[in-house]
Amino acid sequence: MYRISVFLVIFLFAQDISAQTESEAGERVLTLPEVIQLSRDQSLMGLMARHQFRSSYWEYRTHIARYRPGLSLEATVPSLNNVMQSVTQPDGSEKFVSTSNMQTGLDLQLNQNIGLTGGRVFVTSQIQRNDNFNEEPPTTYLAYPVTIGLIQPINGYNALRWDRRIEPLKYEEAKLEYVNTLERVSQRAVGYFFDLALAQINLEIAKKNFANTDTLYQIALGRYHLGTIAENELLQMELSSLNAGAAINESNIDLALRRSRLRSFLGFNDRINLQLILPREVPDMTLDYSRTLAEALENNPDILSMERQLLEAERQVAEARSQKGIRADLFAQVGLSQNAQTLSGAYQNPENQQRLRVGIQVPLLDWGLGRGQYRMAQSAQEVVRTDVRQSQIDFDENIFLQVMQFNLQDDQVLIASKADAIADLRYEVTKQRFLIGKIDVLDLNVALEEKDVARRGYVQALRNYWDYYYDLRGLTLYDWQKDLKLTEDFDELLVK
Repeated sequence: MYRISVFLVIFLFAQDISAQTESEAGERVLTLPEVIQLSRDQSLMGLMARHQFRSSYWEYRTHIARYRPGLSLEATVPSLNNVMQSVTQPDGSEKFVSTSNMQTGLDLQLNQNIGLTGGRVFVTSQIQRNDNFNEEPPTTYLAYPVTIGLIQPINGYNALRWDRRIEPLKYEEAKLEYVNTLERVSQRAVGYFFDLALAQINLEIAKKNFANTDTLYQIALGRYHLGTIAENELLQMELSSLNAGAAINESNIDLALRRSRLRSFLGFNDRINLQLILPREVPDMTLDYSRTLAEALENNPDILSMERQLLEAERQVAEARSQKGIRADLFAQVGLSQNAQTLSGAYQNPENQQRLRVGIQVPLLDWGLGRGQYRMAQSAQEVVRTDVRQSQIDFDENIFLQVMQFNLQDDQVLIASKADAIADLRYEVTKQRFLIGKIDVLDLNVALEEKDVARRGYVQALRNYWDYYYDLRGLTLYDWQKDLKLTEDFDELLVK
């Protein structure tokens, strides 16, 4: 009796200190939708997803910039040479001559990639000035007022054309991946929410059980003195009371841990005391497998990823094919040029200039290197095709299983809710029967355990429902409650 009383005093004192600390820290009461929205807005995982999308956006913008004209200016201001060098004389002898000159130049160039052929066309305008300090005249100018040129690889592989097919696909995949990541954030939030909610329920159960077992122990102690119960039953009641007190301590520790994890995930400081409100009802929804699969095939980023992998494998085969045969490059240039002793004179009466070069590289002996690389690329393509086919089969099966599981969850929640109510009522009836001596302490403990199991089972059923629901939202990127496709304002996302 003394041990129970001391324990009760210590427990009440600890509860008073805990309540005072929580009051000083400030309390935040949250529902499941509020926790999910906070996680999407404030969590580190959501923040990383936004930055990753922005990186994909600028990668796509870089791809777009490759197809737009580029203007560049290159300047040499100046290049000074004051050296001794060997000069060949008319009679064939060598003579060391002191050279002192300075070169200055400007080169303005306009470039445009040609997506259709994979080549590049350019227009340039150049001016060069040469100052020879040991010669006459000391200054001369060389001008290329306008030069038009073309650089065209002739090997059958057009990297720009492949980029034009793959990069937009990667960007669309990045958009869907961002929305999918937010759904994974929601799934994580659901897990943390129900972890803390279950910890709250466990503490409530522990407190209620401690109060009940302490009251029953006091009654059993009186009945023991009257000789109506045996000593082993009294000891069993005392043990139950002690275990209930220990369960409170364990529940407090677990509650603090779960609260800290959710608080950290939501980006709150450690002075916020979170309290959760369990969702008592679940939406009455039944999903159709065919429609769910159709939405998943249209919206899931994994589908675009499979398509991208097939294109990338095809590109690698095309590149390897171009490397195993004759490789050629065409360089053509036409323009005007003039040199004079004055800057204005360098732009008067310019003369035509042409330049044409075709470079060919023929592998005469490579010991099968080109063919081997081509065969390797073909084998890699087949591996990707096989992997994609298997991934598509697994994807369809996963959707089927997820829909089946989800469609069972509302019944599971209803059953768990009824079981919770029945188990609670049974315990109250059993307790009353114990008080009038109709049953022994073992039956009472069984009823108590079943009550606690049923209560936790109800919370677990709620968790399973929302886990499956947000899993399906993530797979289909579709809000089945509002019946609309999930999307984000990507323009606003880029300026936040």
